[in-house]
Amino acid sequence: MVFIFDKSGGELYHESDITIERYITMTTRQNSKPAQTPSSPLALSVFHILVVLADGEAHGYAIMQEVATRSGGMVKLGPGTLYGAISRLLEDGLIEESKGRPDPNDDPRRRYYRLTDLGGRALAAETRRMEDLVRAARATKLVRKMKPA
Repeated sequence: MVFIFDKSGGELYHESDITIERYITMTTRQNSKPAQTPSSPLALSVFHILVVLADGEAHGYAIMQEVATRSGGMVKLGPGTLYGAISRLLEDGLIEESKGRPDPNDDPRRRYYRLTDLGGRALAAETRRMEDLVRAARATKLVRKMKPA
């Protein structure tokens, strides 16, 4: 088991509990400014939301549908998970609410979101981390012996 302390020696976190939101919160609290390059693994829901927003602005329900489509139905975000993650992403500066609307006839209650520069860097860093993990797994004897499903 791996445990991580924040830089001030305070709160204790289990490695699996560290998300980009927690990383930014910890570094912001200590440095009084947001992190420039996030370095913690993203929660699965956060990663999927950022991937969808990397292709352009979207409202919450569209994000939910696109995550399900891109994952082949393997990942389905419920409203609580989706909007909880969106709230944290907004607070942490990884996404922002769009001012304009792609369709003027769209329901005015819908909120559209887009990726920020920090969110793009977080997504790129997480993608590289995942690539490294897959590369390491593929280099093992066991995975090399496995036949594709």
